[in-house]
Amino acid sequence: MLNSCQKKAISILNAPGNVFLTGVAGSGKSYLIRHFLIDKKPKAFPILASTGAAAILVGGRTFHSFFGLGIMQGGFEVTVERALASKKLVKRLSKAQGVIIDEISMLSGTTLRAAETISRLARNNNSPWGGLKVIAVGDFAQLPPVNPYGKEKDWAFQDSTWAKSQFTPALLRTTVRTKDLEFVEILNSVRNGEVTEEVTEFLNSRHGFFEEDDFDGTVLFPRRDITERYNLSQLSKIEGKEFQFETLFSGDDRFLEGMMKNSPVPEILTLKIGALVMIRQNDPRGRWHNGSLGHIKGINNDTLRISLMEGEEAEIEKVAFSTLDSEGKVVASALNFPVNLAYAATIHKAQGMTLDRVTIDLSHLWEPGQAYVALSRAKSAKGLFITKWSPSSIKSDPVVTEFNRQLWDLQT
Repeated sequence: MLNSCQKKAISILNAPGNVFLTGVAGSGKSYLIRHFLIDKKPKAFPILASTGAAAILVGGRTFHSFFGLGIMQGGFEVTVERALASKKLVKRLSKAQGVIIDEISMLSGTTLRAAETISRLARNNNSPWGGLKVIAVGDFAQLPPVNPYGKEKDWAFQDSTWAKSQFTPALLRTTVRTKDLEFVEILNSVRNGEVTEEVTEFLNSRHGFFEEDDFDGTVLFPRRDITERYNLSQLSKIEGKEFQFETLFSGDDRFLEGMMKNSPVPEILTLKIGALVMIRQNDPRGRWHNGSLGHIKGINNDTLRISLMEGEEAEIEKVAFSTLDSEGKVVASALNFPVNLAYAATIHKAQGMTLDRVTIDLSHLWEPGQAYVALSRAKSAKGLFITKWSPSSIKSDPVVTEFNRQLWDLQT
């Protein structure tokens, strides 16, 4: 069932023209895209992700590979010329009806401009994107793009390509991740970088409940090395036999290194009965989602039996996560149980997850949007705990705040 703003958004998606699908965290952007794609052919509307790790999780390709950008070695002009020299790329772009760009906030303006230029020239059509229907999905208040050319954030919406693309905004105003309206208001303030009296009172009220040995949930850290150490240290406290499952990587040698780096499951998955784990896939039948937590109750070579925190019991089999090449063909895969140890995760990797119980250290964050991404992972305020926090960690980029204000004011 779609809510009222989702129904309005789906009508915009199905209408002619380019679309910017955006909304607050947990408003159902990914769900709406799956709804839109139900009757579409994958090659006609490929999903393009900003990173290799994200592409694996959404079953799509990377933005850079689809448009032949590589790492843009040699600069803008050289990148465009190199891409257009590929007959496969020209054919691929000529056949596509449109593209869906996931997590648009993590793509720089320079990257977006290069892709638009390549698309227009490859399709021999002077319309924006050569007439492709482009659906950009994401929230600029979340994690920003990496700018290899300087310290300034190269936001996609600041580039001339954004205005040229004439995106019709499809805004999702209603959070479906949580029904806690007070929590939603707090998240909206944090999204704008506002440390209001209500935000201060709320964060203080969720502070001090965390006891490491008793906490039955996920701790979010800003750095990967701390995350990995914490997971293994917590697992070591559980008595009993240790089970190890090696992830089976296969495919083209050229893509295996990237698959191993970006796989959502580790090279060696170490588990014990009683271990807290996170499922890293969405169940087509809706029994669990990417981020569902549970405890291992049974282990054998073919299945894991997991008692989910939602109260259900899940029997999980091994699955293959895949890397797709620019043509959408599977070129590398990773086969293992789709779970991670869930005692800890990085804030970056948590983007897109819904966590039942989460503890966060908000004292030393450096990027605009980090605090918002971390807090908005929580399914409810009751499942959210704060170890430390600092007002300086709650920040938004003023440029993004103004962009969002103008966008939302247009739709009121």
